[in-house]
This record gives sequence, C-alpha cells and structure tokens, in this order.
Amino acid sequence: MTEMRFAGFGGQGIIRSGIILGRAISIYDHGFATMNQSFGPEARGGACSSQMVISDTKVLYPYVSRTDFLIAMSQEGYDKFIDELKEDGTLIIDSDLVKPKTDKKIFGIPSTRIAEELGNRIIANVVMLGFMTAVTKVVSVEAMKKTIPESVPQRFIELNIEAFDRGYHYRAE
Repeated sequence: MTEMRFAGFGGQGIIRSGIILGRAISIYDHGFATMNQSFGPEARGGACSSQMVISDTKVLYPYVSRTDFLIAMSQEGYDKFIDELKEDGTLIIDSDLVKPKTDKKIFGIPSTRIAEELGNRIIANVVMLGFMTAVTKVVSVEAMKKTIPESVPQRFIELNIEAFDRGYHYRAE
C-alpha cells in the first residue's frame, strides 16, 4: 500500500491531480485507489490537499496516516503536511515555490515556471503529475496518458499531454 498527498492552494489543480491519478490507477493500471480532499472556504488561494491510498488489493481504510510521498506545490502545503511524511518518505516539490527545511529525500521541479513557458500556468499540476509519475513509479505512463484526455477540456488535451511529457522527462534534462 502506498499513501500520498498532493498539497498546495486552491486553483493549482490539487484536487484534479488526485482525480487523474486515481482514475489512471483504478481504470488503466487495474489497481485500487481512494482519494479524499480538503480545502478551505476560499475558491482560490486557500489551503488545499488531496490524499491518496493506492494498493494492488482493495483499500480498507481510505485515509492517509503517514505518507510515503508528499507532493507540495506551495510553501503552506509543505509546512502543513511535512510532519506526516514517513521517515523514509519522499518529498516532491515545486522548486520555485517551496523551500524545504528537512533531511528527507527531495525531488524538485519548477512546475509552475514550466507551465508558464508552455503558455498557461494552470497546467502546473499536470507538469507535476508527469514528474511524480517518473519519480514514484506508482502509476504507468500509459495509464496517465490515457486518463489525461478524459480529465481536461477538449481544447486543452494537447497542451496537457505536452505538460505531462515535460514533467516526466524533466529528470533527464
């Protein structure tokens, strides 16, 4: 079983990231995934998180207790959830927005900057999903590439696939 949390602020696609990942694992990788979300009363800008429990058998308890992977796309998200990361857990961050103070294993990508370079900062979460897929190996690339077109507006499919690819291949650059 793998426990992970996406954390950031409203408007970054944190909830959508959990939905996309859960759908990819459940439908295309034939695994099991649960997702719970929490967000503040603000539509944009407030604290937001999406927690996932992923398994190759049925998930009996759908809540995260100690995360294996924390994906932090804001400093506030990092600050709020870093203490639930397991001792041997992995931290994945937007390296322009999060300045970690930890000795945990860290992987960083400037996902918001890459999204802006692609022309739309709203796809930063998909850049991060690509990077997370490469780092964690909890989901297959094929499953993600089948799920993304089903999860974004038709006119943005190509841009989102490009964002995913940029994130996935970032480590090799």
